[in-house]
Order: sequence, then C-alpha cells, then structure tokens
Amino acid sequence: MKNLSISDKSMKIIIKAQKDEETGALLYDYLAKKEKDPENKKLLHRMASDELSHAKTWKSYTKKDIKANRLKLFFVKIVSTILGYTFTLKMMQKDEQFAQRDYEILKVEVPDAIKIQEDEHRHEMELIAMLDEERLQYVGAMVLGLNDALVELTGAIAGLTFALANTKVVALSGIITGISATLSMAASNYLAEKADGNPKALKSSVFTGVAYLITVALMVLPYLLLPADAYLEAFLTMIAVVILIILVFNYYISVAKDQPFFKNFLKMALISISVAGISYLIGILAKNLLGIDVM
Repeated sequence: MKNLSISDKSMKIIIKAQKDEETGALLYDYLAKKEKDPENKKLLHRMASDELSHAKTWKSYTKKDIKANRLKLFFVKIVSTILGYTFTLKMMQKDEQFAQRDYEILKVEVPDAIKIQEDEHRHEMELIAMLDEERLQYVGAMVLGLNDALVELTGAIAGLTFALANTKVVALSGIITGISATLSMAASNYLAEKADGNPKALKSSVFTGVAYLITVALMVLPYLLLPADAYLEAFLTMIAVVILIILVFNYYISVAKDQPFFKNFLKMALISISVAGISYLIGILAKNLLGIDVM
C-alpha cells in the first residue's frame, strides 16, 4: 500500500471514504450509548470499532488524520432520534451504494482497496440484520392506522368538501370523525391483538392510534388554514398532503424493512385517490339530490 502511486482523483475518493468511516464510528458509538438492549449495544459498539479499523485502513493510503463530518453526524443523529437507528444505518448504507461508481475508479490503481470496501459493506449489512429495534416490530400497527386513516378520511373529507362547500365546516366534521375513528381503530386493534395473545397489545394499539391521529391532523390542516370559500384549494392541498404522507411512509418502510418502494407507494396512492374521486362524485350527487346547501 505504501509504495503505490495514486492519482489525485483516486486519492479524493479514499479521503472521502476515510472521513465517512470516522463519521460512522462516532455515530455508532453515539447510538450504542443510547441503546438499552445489551445485545444491540454490543453490536453497535462492534460496528463503531469496525469503522475505526476501516478508517485506519484508508489512512494507510492517505497518511493523514482526517476528522469526521460533524454536520453529517448532527443530521444523522436527528434522523436516528425521529426514525430509529435501523432506518438511519440502512439509509447510510444506501448512500454508500450510490457512491459505488466512485470506487470503481480505484480498481485500476488500488485493487485491494475495492475488496476491502466490499468486505466492509457486507460485514456491516450482516450486523445491521442482527439488530432488533422495538419500533420496527410495530410497523404493521402503523401501517394499519395509516392505511385506514388515508382511505377512510380521504373519502369522507372529499365527500364532505363538495357536499358542504365550506372549509371550516368540513374541518370540524373531519376532526370529529377523525378522533372518533382513531379511538375506534385503536380499541379494535387492542382487542384483536389481545385475542391473538400478544402481550404488547396495548403498545401496538397506541402505535395504530398515533399513526391514525397524525394522519388525520395533517389531512384536516389545509381546511383550517384556508378561507371558508376556498374548499377546492383545500381539497387539492389535502390530496397533495395524502400523496406526500404515502411517499414518506413508504420510503421509510422501503429502507427500514427492505421492501419495494415504488410498488407499495403506487398501490396506496391509487387506492386513496380512487376513494377520493368516488367520494367526490357521491358528495356532488348527495348535494344535488337532497338539495342541501350549507352557507
């Protein structure tokens, strides 16, 4: 390694790799200190140690002490707090895969470095697979709450929008319907999980209820913020919010659970928009047939 002549372009790639490893070591150490489960703590400490070892490997090429990227470290700490460490670690791995083309450049000048990089990636993925994060056990409960809220509330709010033609009345109806449905869904989930013998039935129902309630709040928000007569604008904004919720949630699932993103996103978006379209027509028909006009 010491006698290799490396081009400036390849050296930049190696310097970046060393910086990433230093950053990863600090992140894993941070996550290990926060983790309560002893097995997960041990794995995270092991990953931190491995990252330091990887950094030393790259240092044998650069001959430099390179500090971690503090800004990136701050960002991933926030992400890990909100979305969990499994999502964060897999997100970082995906970022490294996007940079794989850069490593291809090293094949000519530093062939051993490519093998080291591939071994490191495989080892890290094996360790990540061994982690057992509690919140991922409740993804099914979150999906239940999110799906039900999107389908149920999208249809209800769409129908009410064109039947009532008043954002404030629709918002009030949506809030009442949403809170009632949240309690009903959480209770139903609790009873179902309890019947299946799940000792954590209460926590599962809480995840379902929280996912439902957050979705309701985001969907009703446009109707609260826009003027009373801007019901069409509120409806279109709500549809945009629904699509954004589906996009963000499916991205989280695709990364954290290694599930296909586009297929799940398309399926959920199609169902929600179809229900909204049908409810829109029902709202117009109900208003015309019943002759109800809310001013």
